[in-house]
Amino acid sequence: MNLAATLDLATAANTMWDVLVVGAGPAGAVCARELARLGSQVLLVDQAAFPRRKVCGACLIQRGVDTLQQIGLGDLPKRHGAVPLTSFHLSARGRHAKFPGPGGVALSREILDAALVEAALTGGAQFLPEALARLGESHADYRAVTLQQPGSKQTVRARVLVAADGLGANLLAREPGMNQRVQPAARIGIGSTFDSDARSYEPGTIYMACGRAGYLGLVRIEGGRLNCAAALDRHVLREAGDPGAIAVHLLMEAGLPIPSDLQRASWRGTVPLTRSRSRLWSHRLFVVGDAAGYVEPFTGEGMAWAITSAASLASIAHQTGKAWQESLGQAWQQQYRRHVRERQRFIRAAAIALRNPALTGALVALLAQFPRLAAPFVGHLRRGR
Repeated sequence: MNLAATLDLATAANTMWDVLVVGAGPAGAVCARELARLGSQVLLVDQAAFPRRKVCGACLIQRGVDTLQQIGLGDLPKRHGAVPLTSFHLSARGRHAKFPGPGGVALSREILDAALVEAALTGGAQFLPEALARLGESHADYRAVTLQQPGSKQTVRARVLVAADGLGANLLAREPGMNQRVQPAARIGIGSTFDSDARSYEPGTIYMACGRAGYLGLVRIEGGRLNCAAALDRHVLREAGDPGAIAVHLLMEAGLPIPSDLQRASWRGTVPLTRSRSRLWSHRLFVVGDAAGYVEPFTGEGMAWAITSAASLASIAHQTGKAWQESLGQAWQQQYRRHVRERQRFIRAAAIALRNPALTGALVALLAQFPRLAAPFVGHLRRGR
């Protein structure tokens, strides 16, 4: 699925857009699509060429799938080979517990993101990939953004700007009061996807190996490939220098088999994961998705938060394109806090618990004997509240 630009940079600069969305991940693409369907003239931009790889656990929990259904994209995962998720396998200190999972699907970000961008284009948005965005001046009636491509730089104007540029977002670095706060103990994300015939890892099951250095999740995605994503302590990664070696150690420590192809896998990393932004709006500007804040991942909540919050932002951003009112920014801040921040507290607590190997081992041993005890946790993930 090769996605090309639907217009050139000069044409984009000659248009006063209703909304400019920076970042074409799940949050940006869904927001752009919903805005276009509401009648806004939308430009979606990203610095990468599509399709492109992302470090991600590749799991979209049921809440995210439900949101896609609600906005008319319910068949998108299945059309692109997503693997339905039915169970969860948790391992620590050689102990194992398997119980019903929170539902949802496994689909690589390479495929999901491209499919959502394609849906945004079908919905009426325009797309400009391989364009680096830099925040420009704020005017009474519009926001200015400088877009740069090889050999060309132009200023693009929009009545509303949506910042959806992900973890470590740089777009808002110069916007007063919009700085990100990174948690001091935030872990680093690493990820890899590769072909593997290891029969121990069955389709439809999320496997999680917990250890002293962090935790590693494994899941089968489209085409039978194995996706691995981990959250690792920074000092361990810095000292070891080899993400693959840490992944192998985590599997050994947890008592899970080591896929033979894992040793040859190519790994990518992220900036520190857990971060927050106290303010999610400014004059004619909204922040959504990972750029708004992120909590160390567990089983796909991040993508569900991004998709759900982006869909809800669209109606507010569409109103802003007609007439700016600070009350709309305040409404978005409150809505995001209600729909996302409250849920992030639960995941933050789970992530803290996983940092204690003894506690995790005891929990796994208990769940191995009484798997029904996992029902409240799984139910929380499924309902998203």
